[in-house]
Amino acid sequence: MKLDLGCGTHKHPDFYGIDRRPHQDVDLVWDLNEGLPLPDESVEWVMACRFLPYVHDLQAMLTEIYRVSIHKAIVCILVPYAHSFKHSTNPLLRHRFDEHTPRHFTNCFFQPSHGPVSPALSPYENLDELPYDFRLLRMEYFYNESLRAASYESEELEDLHRIQVNVVDEILYHFVVIKEEVTPSELEQLSRHSHMEPHCAHELRSIPSPLDFSEEEPLLSDEGGIRRPKVLRRTFSPRHFPNKTPQLLTIRKRNPS
Repeated sequence: MKLDLGCGTHKHPDFYGIDRRPHQDVDLVWDLNEGLPLPDESVEWVMACRFLPYVHDLQAMLTEIYRVSIHKAIVCILVPYAHSFKHSTNPLLRHRFDEHTPRHFTNCFFQPSHGPVSPALSPYENLDELPYDFRLLRMEYFYNESLRAASYESEELEDLHRIQVNVVDEILYHFVVIKEEVTPSELEQLSRHSHMEPHCAHELRSIPSPLDFSEEEPLLSDEGGIRRPKVLRRTFSPRHFPNKTPQLLTIRKRNPS
């Protein structure tokens, strides 16, 4: 079974959609805060698009997703980025997500060799044994709309993201559910497969992506064929960006009169 949690009016084709509102394509009207009314290890794919920040108990929801998933099930999560004022001031969003989040989803973190890095948590790493194990396969930033419309290159956006807030608007993760022993090479191979993603990802990816896959290490489709990621890239002449570097706002002190 493929599961679309909080699908709303945009359920993915061939997915089983659960939502608390009776939209046209919803298969089951259900309050997901009450758990998932599904048997153990019955789901091979989970889509959670703009849904998880609203749940009452995030750990309880992750535990339920883990319970119903089979070993090596894929979980795709799109959520607001924590360091964006328009999201951090929204009282309806109960949980925050950023590049550190994947380390909180497992006691045995795996960092894929490509894409953004999830920084170490020490000295605030997980000390208790988690009731679930979601290993990161891919992470991608979607930038603020004003920056998507501007002529910034990938490197410039990465620099802005490191030093300023309100640069990244949303973040996308692909995780794999781990219930048996798995090797790092298996995880690396899985991270290079081409996986399904939310409908809106193509629109959000209307700027150069920080993901950089070399020709020597192509993505693999689930059928085993080679498939490049669908990333819209733009190239700019150096004359368009003469000595362009990210600028910070400078506040000048007034001299007392």
